[in-house]
Amino acid sequence: MSGPFRLGLVGAGAIARAYVAAIAGMPSVRLSGIADVDAAAAGALAAECGAATFTTHIGLADAGICDAVLVTTPPVTHAQIVVDIVSRGLSVLCEKPLSIDSASAARMIDAATRHGVVLSMASKFRFVDDVIAARKMIRDGAIGVPRMLENTFTGVVDMTGRWNSNPTVSGGGVLIDNGTHCADIIRYLLGPISKVHAVAAPRIQPLVVEDGVTLFARTESGAQATAETSWSIHKDRSSFIEIYGDEGTIEIGWRGSRRRNGRSGAWESFGTGYDKVAAFAGQIDHFTAVVRGEDRPLPNCADALASVSVIQAAYRSIASGAWASVADDMAPAAAGAAR
Repeated sequence: MSGPFRLGLVGAGAIARAYVAAIAGMPSVRLSGIADVDAAAAGALAAECGAATFTTHIGLADAGICDAVLVTTPPVTHAQIVVDIVSRGLSVLCEKPLSIDSASAARMIDAATRHGVVLSMASKFRFVDDVIAARKMIRDGAIGVPRMLENTFTGVVDMTGRWNSNPTVSGGGVLIDNGTHCADIIRYLLGPISKVHAVAAPRIQPLVVEDGVTLFARTESGAQATAETSWSIHKDRSSFIEIYGDEGTIEIGWRGSRRRNGRSGAWESFGTGYDKVAAFAGQIDHFTAVVRGEDRPLPNCADALASVSVIQAAYRSIASGAWASVADDMAPAAAGAAR
C-alpha cells in the first residue's frame, strides 16, 4: 500500500465533520469518498475535502476508491452497514457504540473475522495523551493498587429533536451515548468489568429516553468505578477522570492533569489535557497502521463487544433495580461470534 491511505466515510453529520477536521491535518490520509442518504449533506462535506460523493454505503464500498471505511452513522444502522462493507473486503473503523446490543455486535465481528479484515470501534479517549500517560502510571504502580475510579461526562445540551434522543435511531439515551465512553475508559484503565448497577435520574428534558444516569461498576480486579452522565446537568469540574489508589491519586483534566503522591501529599502536573482533534487524528493514524499490518487494534473486537455488553447490562439494571452481570450478555454473544 503506497501513497496516502484512502479512507471512505459513511455519514456526513456532526461527528463526521470532527473527523474531517482531524484528517485535514494528516498528509498520510486522504478522504476518498463520502456517503450519506442525504445527498446534499454528503456533497457539501465532500466539496470541502475533494472527495467523491455517494448516497449509499454500498456504492462507496463498491467504487474501488477506499482502503478502509469510517462509519459515523447513528447506532441502529451500524450492524448492517458494517456487515455490508466488511463483506466486500474492506476494513472498518466504526463510531461508538459498535452496535445497540451484543448480538448484533457479535454478528459484525463474525463478518469481519470471516472476511479477514479489521473491525475496530472508535474510542477517542484511548488516544488522549493524558489518558495514555495515566494508564502507564497505573501499570507502573505510581499510585499503588487502583481501588476506585470516578468519571464525569455532564453538560447541558438541548437534545429535543436530535437523533441521539430517539431510541429507534440511537438505541437509548445518554447511557448508550456517553456511557459507552465511560465503559471503555473504565476497562482501559482498570480492566474488565464484571457487574454494573445503573440508576436513571428523573428526566429534566421532555425526552422519551434517559437524560441522566449514574453507573456503578465492579471490575474483575476488585476495583470500583462510578460514572456520571447527563445531558441536563452541568458539573463544573476541571477533571473528568479521577483514579484513586492506595498510594496516590491521578486526576485527568480537560486542560491538564496531575498525580498526587499518597505519602508526601505533593501534586505533580503532567500533560496538556483533552484535545479532541488530536485524539481523533491519533485514532485514525492507529487504525491505518492496523490495516497496513503494522499494529494491533486498539480497542480490539473483544473490547468493543465488552463495551456493548456493559451498556446492555446497565439498561437491564435500570429496569430491574439490581446489579447486573456483564457476563450474562457477553457469553452468548461471544459464542455467536465464534461460530
